[in-house]
Amino acid sequence: MIASHALVATGVNTSPSKVPEVTFGFWIIKILATTLGETGGDAVTMSWLKADVVANSGYLVGSAIFLSALAVLVLIQISAKRFHPFLYWAVIVASTTAGTTMADFATRSLGIGYTGGSLILLACLMVTLAAWYSSQGSISVSTVNTPKVEAFYWLAITFSQTLGTALGDWVADAGLGYEGGALLFGAALTVIAGLHFTTGISRVTLFWAAFILTRPLGATLGDLLDKPLDDGGLALSRPIASLVIAAAMVLCILVFPQRAGSHGEP
Repeated sequence: MIASHALVATGVNTSPSKVPEVTFGFWIIKILATTLGETGGDAVTMSWLKADVVANSGYLVGSAIFLSALAVLVLIQISAKRFHPFLYWAVIVASTTAGTTMADFATRSLGIGYTGGSLILLACLMVTLAAWYSSQGSISVSTVNTPKVEAFYWLAITFSQTLGTALGDWVADAGLGYEGGALLFGAALTVIAGLHFTTGISRVTLFWAAFILTRPLGATLGDLLDKPLDDGGLALSRPIASLVIAAAMVLCILVFPQRAGSHGEP
């Protein structure tokens, strides 16, 4: 389809992808990673840096910390010669944690609100995907096997993670609460899964839609776990919740097959 035609047209080489094959296990680990990003980001900005006490400065400091970690991990990932499961998922966790703190900084510290933050981040993501497609003729993750494509990929990932955080907070704050938000995004992902199995809609389009929506699902699940009871959460310890989720994620990486994706649509 779109991706396969683009590969032929642009002459992309057929070396293995630097990202994992998209399977059921991939989505389980992705949801765990996004939930960990929410609890981990909150643990640093709200618990350790006390962002809600020191004029929200913790969101800026937290963003700087996690963006620095993300930049280092992305450079290591791009310089790697082949797919490494734990390295890949470490970058995903770094991107989702940075997304949490950046979204909180934009919507709370800068005061642009969830609506403004979500629209700006959506525009950034769309521009990135458009530039990627214009440059490579495809935005299929199965073609992520050169430094240039990886740069587009991780930039799109970071914007999608940040957008997902803002969307999750927006929906929860709009009246649905954390449980309602989780149910809404879970239902949306179920619809996308149904479209995948019953229609001919581009798998690339469905992949990116699902990838974006797993982030607000993880955001609302993370908030449900660690936010105070008065705010609709379960008031669990953020560091402990993060450690438990991280352990579950490592177990899933070991249990579910982790293979480099092949060319073709995800």
